[in-house]
Amino acid sequence: MILTDQGILACIKSGSIVIEPFDRACLGTNSYDVHLGKAIATYKDRTLDAKKHNEIEVSEIGPEGILLQPGTLYLGVTMEYTETHAHVPFLEGKSSVGRLGIDIHATAGKGDVGFCNYWTLEISCIQPVRVYAGMPIGQLIYFAVEGDIENPYSKKSSAKYTEKRPLPMESMMFKNSF
Repeated sequence: MILTDQGILACIKSGSIVIEPFDRACLGTNSYDVHLGKAIATYKDRTLDAKKHNEIEVSEIGPEGILLQPGTLYLGVTMEYTETHAHVPFLEGKSSVGRLGIDIHATAGKGDVGFCNYWTLEISCIQPVRVYAGMPIGQLIYFAVEGDIENPYSKKSSAKYTEKRPLPMESMMFKNSF
């Protein structure tokens, strides 16, 4: 079951969903619009290695925006900090963003119950496109869960993306054993 606008508002009131800053105008019928933050990053090396720490270079998107190029993975971040304590959040790109040839996540559209952070966006584009900090970039959809939560994400010892910061986070795959 997907939460409606009234369901999202009730969860915000109860504290089971947190969105900061919250703007009522961004609440859709069954979603909440999130915006591209000022920080954007790219990997320092063109060749990435899943067993190594691949470092990123973070820059700030100025008022003139930033021109994204095909063939480069950009790590963006949402302006909004979110917490989800009793629902599964899904982040999807807005259709207007998709129509510009922009994907906002490669594989990580689903959050976990207990996710408390800014969302890192895995941005790629089909053709060169200029983007701007503050532009609507995606929408959060909340799914109800069935049953009790034994181990929320924020309490897992294996959780790798819990440091609260409004910056994109690089892959932490290298922390896995394989």
